[in-house]
Amino acid sequence: MKKLQNIVNNYAALILGIGFLLLWETAGYLGWLPQFIIPTPSEIFKALMQEWQTLIYNSAITLYQAMAGLLIGILLAFALAIGMDRIPWIRRAFYPYLIVSQTIPTVAIAPILVLWLGYGMTPKIVLVILTTLFPIVINVLEGFASVDKDAENLLQLMGADYQQILRHVKLPASLSYFFSGLKISVSYAFVGSVIAEWLGGFEGLGVYMIRAKNAFSYDNMFAAIVVISAVSLFLLGIVALIERWVTPWQYKDYK
Repeated sequence: MKKLQNIVNNYAALILGIGFLLLWETAGYLGWLPQFIIPTPSEIFKALMQEWQTLIYNSAITLYQAMAGLLIGILLAFALAIGMDRIPWIRRAFYPYLIVSQTIPTVAIAPILVLWLGYGMTPKIVLVILTTLFPIVINVLEGFASVDKDAENLLQLMGADYQQILRHVKLPASLSYFFSGLKISVSYAFVGSVIAEWLGGFEGLGVYMIRAKNAFSYDNMFAAIVVISAVSLFLLGIVALIERWVTPWQYKDYK
């Protein structure tokens, strides 16, 4: 009994997921769900097998846009966070606009960017930058604020300038905060790229989903959703591995 309880505790999420899929498959098989709108897991899996080449091709395009926007967003976020930390008037000037930017829905910004920048990759990359910037800036600023003031004062007494304090104290202290923001941003990046493709584009998972919906191929549409979830989880896993490598002292097994 205790062994069974341990298995349930360790694999609760997996058991719940398998149970949900079995219930979903059974409901579809018995006709409790409208198949033309909600395909069963087996039909979605069949669509994945049939469309895997097309899905991989479109996923690569969406991923490229997401990663390009994320990398630029990280660089801009650090530059803005350092500027806001170093110069008070920059913080007072930009911080309210960063907050306001989060109140504007992504689906409202995307059509404007497409109108201004065309149907290529540029508006998608810009949208990813806008959606990933805020979590990183805010978390890095919190990391800077968490610095040990005694260590900072000691460096100042030793004649260290801001760049030296930043390199030796503030950046190391902000790493865990940065990765917290990056985990949010990396999921926003891929989904934001898909949303931008919904509203204008020629290739990518978002365009694939729109075409599948217009053709009433809901099994293909659900297959694209599975790919989006899988890629997002994969990116989160990569970030977690990098975090463990860069900040090993946060983990219990660190020696």
